Amino acid sequence: MVLWSAQGMTVQKTAELAFTSEDRVRDVIHNFNADGFGSLYPKYKGGRLPKFVLPQRVEIRKIAKSQPAGHGLPFSRWSLVKLAGFLVVEDISHEGLRELLRAEMVAFQAIKTWKGSRDPDYAAKKARIEHLYAIADGQVIPDDGEPSVIFCVDEFGPLNL
Repeated sequence: MVLWSAQGMTVQKTAELAFTSEDRVRDVIHNFNADGFGSLYPKYKGGRLPKFVLPQRVEIRKIAKSQPAGHGLPFSRWSLVKLAGFLVVEDISHEGLRELLRAEMVAFQAIKTWKGSRDPDYAAKKARIEHLYAIADGQVIPDDGEPSVIFCVDEFGPLNL
């Protein structure tokens, strides 16, 4: 429509060629004149808007990866029903929760609860490492004195090469 208008075609003829109304042609041309090429990219992508923003998704992921016993619950593994009941979020189905966890790459049922560290500072160290990973993933902005570049190294004997 914009190209036809630039070639001097009338609004009526443009509407005929584009199989649309004259009002729509005028809207497109006015939007192009106001916003330039950015107006040609649709702002609405279709479908329902995401229900959970990034901080909520991070919190759901953190809870799903944790042990239920750490939240004072009497079971060792999460199920979708138990996790949805614990989260107390508005209007999420079990399938919606499953899709959210899959999108966040969380296999919450694969947590091995039989292993645990005897280190008394384990929780603080684990929280620090998770915070560093969040910085590396761009989910958290580093504070003053925190690293902005993070290297992860896993030593595994002679196989590390």
